[in-house]
Amino acid sequence: MNVLQGSRDAYVENLVTYQVEGDFHHNHGSASAEQKLTFSPLGLCKILRPIIDASHTRDRKRSPPDSACFPGTRQQVVKNVNTWARNDVTTDSEPHLRWMHGYVGSGKSSISQEVCDTSDREDRPVVSFFFFRNAGDRSKIWRLATTLASQMAAVIPQTEPFIREAVQANRALLAPNEGGVSLRTRMQRLVYAPFKAVAQLKKRGRALTKGPFLIVLDGLDECDNKDEVQELIDGMLMFFNENPLIPLRVFITSRVEEHIKSRLDVPAVMLDNLVDHCSDDDIVTFLQILFEDGCRRNSVVRAYVRRHGQWPTRSDKRKLVQHIGGSFIFASAVFKFIMATNAEGSHAPTPMDRLPLALKMNPGLDGLYTQTLSRSMHLPHFSNIISTIALLQEPLPISGIAELLGIETYEVVNVLVNLQAIIQVPGTDDIPVTLCHTSLRDFLTTQSRSGDFFAHPSHHVRIYLLCLEHGLKVLREDPGLFIDSRKRIFALTYYDLRYSVVHMEYGRGCFEPMEFDSAVHLCRERLAIQPDDPDLITTLAAAVHRRDDQTESLTGLTEAISLHREALELQPSPHPNRSSSLYNLGNALLDRHRRTGNIADLEEAISLHREALELRPSPHPDRSDSLNNLGNALLDCYQRTETIADLEEAISLLREKLELRPPSHPDRSVALENLLIPLQLMHGKSQTLLSTRGNSSLRGTSHISLSCWAPESS
Repeated sequence: MNVLQGSRDAYVENLVTYQVEGDFHHNHGSASAEQKLTFSPLGLCKILRPIIDASHTRDRKRSPPDSACFPGTRQQVVKNVNTWARNDVTTDSEPHLRWMHGYVGSGKSSISQEVCDTSDREDRPVVSFFFFRNAGDRSKIWRLATTLASQMAAVIPQTEPFIREAVQANRALLAPNEGGVSLRTRMQRLVYAPFKAVAQLKKRGRALTKGPFLIVLDGLDECDNKDEVQELIDGMLMFFNENPLIPLRVFITSRVEEHIKSRLDVPAVMLDNLVDHCSDDDIVTFLQILFEDGCRRNSVVRAYVRRHGQWPTRSDKRKLVQHIGGSFIFASAVFKFIMATNAEGSHAPTPMDRLPLALKMNPGLDGLYTQTLSRSMHLPHFSNIISTIALLQEPLPISGIAELLGIETYEVVNVLVNLQAIIQVPGTDDIPVTLCHTSLRDFLTTQSRSGDFFAHPSHHVRIYLLCLEHGLKVLREDPGLFIDSRKRIFALTYYDLRYSVVHMEYGRGCFEPMEFDSAVHLCRERLAIQPDDPDLITTLAAAVHRRDDQTESLTGLTEAISLHREALELQPSPHPNRSSSLYNLGNALLDRHRRTGNIADLEEAISLHREALELRPSPHPDRSDSLNNLGNALLDCYQRTETIADLEEAISLLREKLELRPPSHPDRSVALENLLIPLQLMHGKSQTLLSTRGNSSLRGTSHISLSCWAPESS
């Protein structure tokens, strides 16, 4: 079964993980879903393996966002969306897709939750996916189709046989990652086609008599797969263009980001800007409910009111509303600050003392985060705890954070209890610690904004080493732990398996020589316990290779090449991780060629990268990496032999990579610069290139300008 995020005693069977970071591709896996799947005795949910905590029915305390509209707030905007959602599609000009966008903290997720809950109360069919950054698979798009299909089969049972038929025809639709099947194909086969088949039946069933089928996608901007998000939207618009009267609507919420706006800001989409719906009345109602409940529970406030009368006063409330300025996340944080317990050692011990201070808080989120974090910064382990929470790739429970850092659980709680305005602190040690809003992570990882609270990239090195130490500890206690898939794997151990190499890559440039020595030593000890584990071999190869980068000695690189060969031999075709081993060995050989000039290393690197690329057909998420490295290897070959065919192939490969990096992609400029190099070689001088924009070598790179990449001397 699936590993439960944050579970302390989760039972893991047939663990399959896939992790790609930097120059090293790291995989863990046992038998594939295709090898294990048996249809007849399994329920559809077990076949599809949906992300349970991604829907609107999730436990919001464990799986953020913990958002809901307070009674009496956002009534008009929710009414508008619900009216649109429940109305039948009667003309081919009606928009099937509605996009609501707004700034951080404007209440988008609360509105999504209320729209879903209203549909449930009215017995209208609704399915949902709430994206959340750094929440494992919920921040990825690959399990979206299976998750929506599983929910759809529950609310529209007639779709189940059509979904089963699609999976039986192509089991790759179930892959938890790229799997060689495009996102558009997954959505078409698992969601759109089964629903369309039922919608065309004479007897649709009771579900569709209540109104159109509704799909809610919340926080689309928090999905890491930006290219696939655009593919998702394009596929939706194409489906609705081909089926203009189908009783299906899609409600999307997100911040305004270019890769989303460029696709959704079109006539076929209904747009909702939350700025147009901001109302002080909603904030008044929100605060009124919070303070009534909070004051009723607080004996200090009750005693104050008996002696002095109403609190907060009307003047206090008016000032708070003006100060908050329409942000629900800021309003919630201000309330939590005012009503916090007096056990936090504050110099303002009562809510009445803290209200005037709240009116002085910077209404921007940066100011809020700074002032809240300041309340715990004097406590032991504060910096390590906050930096760890900020840089973790998936949330860990309090017990996992404590074990990772080698401290007591109460010490973690002691730091976090003052920060509940911005961090969701669970009531037990085995529930993940999550952020109230992902903007806090952005704040903590941007030095110009967070200052003393900055989570420095060097902390990735610390997390990496601590993960290795933990992995060695559990292997010593149970040498067969990773071999026997029936073993129980704790949350931190699972995290080590999946993300330790990620932290090594993010910490590149921050290692001290002794830290790399420690990493290599730990990796060797782990491998000594399980010498035939290709994942542990790859982890050691990565460590010695990175250490060699610092020392400029070939000894470590030569050992890394030997280790990568060993890992490759343990993963013969058709092993699902073979492409990563080919890629890693190719990179190491290319690196050695560039240091020594050995042409045999270059030729073998090209051969390995070709094979890796063949195993990564579009839309494999690592195809761009293989395109880039094979293109660069061919470019190296051209510079030695001046064989024009090598240069032409390098241009073709790097152009394909550029096409996978649309204008909104953060790596677009790098891909563009990499393509410019062989183009300059092909055309002689950069000035000639820049003055011949219509040249055939630039066809296929429309809407880009190369002038910004010209050398300054040109």
